[in-house]
Amino acid sequence: MDWPLKIQGRYLTETEVNEVRTFLENHPSWNRTRLSKELCKHWDWKRSDGQIKDMACRELLRKLEFRALIKLPARQSTGPGRLPTIEPVEVNQNPISCLLSDIKPVKVVNARNYTEYEKAFNYLVKKYHYLSYGRPVGQNMKYLILGQDGRFLGCLLFGAAAWKIEARDRWIGWAASVRERNLGLICNNTRFLILNWVKIPHLASHALGSCLRRLPRDWKRRYGTEIAMVETFVDTTRYFGTCYKASNWIKIGQTKGRSRQDCNNKLKVPIKDILVYPLRRDFRKVLLARE
Repeated sequence: MDWPLKIQGRYLTETEVNEVRTFLENHPSWNRTRLSKELCKHWDWKRSDGQIKDMACRELLRKLEFRALIKLPARQSTGPGRLPTIEPVEVNQNPISCLLSDIKPVKVVNARNYTEYEKAFNYLVKKYHYLSYGRPVGQNMKYLILGQDGRFLGCLLFGAAAWKIEARDRWIGWAASVRERNLGLICNNTRFLILNWVKIPHLASHALGSCLRRLPRDWKRRYGTEIAMVETFVDTTRYFGTCYKASNWIKIGQTKGRSRQDCNNKLKVPIKDILVYPLRRDFRKVLLARE
């Protein structure tokens, strides 16, 4: 193991990992939330507004466990499978067909900041996205696309990057050890929904561009990490990926069409185009950094 480890924008020493183990041993009744809050206080790990970086610390702990460096207490279950209760919301489904200029300003809002918006986001993606929606694992950002009258037009979800993608890793120039260290500097656009009764040319690329301009700032504020690139996978049996191409995303290859459960090397899922969008000029230098 090469020390220090860079996780969640923090350089973690072997001594600090041992401190986490000591906390776990001395306080077996603590849940993950209590552990992360106490560690933040112990390390004086705070945001610029003075609040502790609780969410970043929870993700740091999860990544330490993933690397088999610690063993966290079991998650506190809120029900079978821990799936959230997604309540229906009222949605205006009247067809809308117009020019983009007719509905400006289009707003892209962080749904995590508003209870009602997050409730609407969860319902819309579960109900109307072909992949549906459960509980995103790990880091995630949810955005609602709103018209000038506050009408729901669509949603964008970003989550953790795929662990290992041959075409992406080769394009970046990643060795396995560097990928493991820096994977948290990439996030994945896992859902993109324009509601099917909304027919507005260029809306998707406009909303995507607006979202990408605020995503790095929102991600750092919530998780403490300065992401350098976004990736996505386009199912070409359903979509052409036009809005991504219009927003200057780069196609770097295709998946191999195997699911994670494909033990027999048989095609299980559609082959998808792999597209990436660098968020900074020196993205490759950042992603290849060894410390």
